[in-house]
Amino acid sequence: MSGEKILEINNMHVHYGSIHAIHGINLHINRGEIVTILGSNGAGKTTTLHTISGLLQPSEGEISFKGQSIKNLEAHKIVAQGMAHSPEGRMVFPDLTVKENLEMGAYLRNDKDQIAKDFRYMFDLFPRLEERKSQLAGTLSGGEQQMLAIARAYMSKPELLLLDEPSLGIAPILVQAIFSAIKEINEKQKMTILLVEQNAYAALKIAHRGYVLTTGEISMQGAAKDLISNEEIRKAYLGH
Repeated sequence: MSGEKILEINNMHVHYGSIHAIHGINLHINRGEIVTILGSNGAGKTTTLHTISGLLQPSEGEISFKGQSIKNLEAHKIVAQGMAHSPEGRMVFPDLTVKENLEMGAYLRNDKDQIAKDFRYMFDLFPRLEERKSQLAGTLSGGEQQMLAIARAYMSKPELLLLDEPSLGIAPILVQAIFSAIKEINEKQKMTILLVEQNAYAALKIAHRGYVLTTGEISMQGAAKDLISNEEIRKAYLGH
């Protein structure tokens, strides 16, 4: 893990009209890390990701990606700089095949040989996708669509991958496969990942560090191993 900060957020505030959703949060991600943001429903996790990726604009504060300000930059320009966002609810292209969805992920790239290798890698990581590569994405199960959403985001070869609730509404047997894949992408491909997740235990098991968001404010942060053994977190999120 290098100490280089790939993402830095300082005093970020976000409003929805008159609703103050995010209250001056500070966080950073070092290159090569998996960092997780935990919190209950409505804590502001998805809002935070949407603001980082340019889908929402902060009302105050600064967001830096690779040392450059991306505050108020349009989402497609942030993608071109090397960030990919796999949103909550999967959002695959339902009328395209699995293969076509993955090709859409790589649309900004022109390194054909490497794209072919990345296709192979995603199919090895998610064998179900290879089995269904000619199938329309809208006909896949929820878990398969989630695998496809992650694989499509990976195909853009981002320097920072944002994953929003990858285990939401998915059969437990597939949750394990998805978290194993996220861990492998980080370890083998050295991809930096920001993971928003309600399944705190699964997230903390693979993350290096974590932040806990409570009603738009960071209430706790630290090494994942410390958070997983923290009594408050065990009671609130781990069902102990």
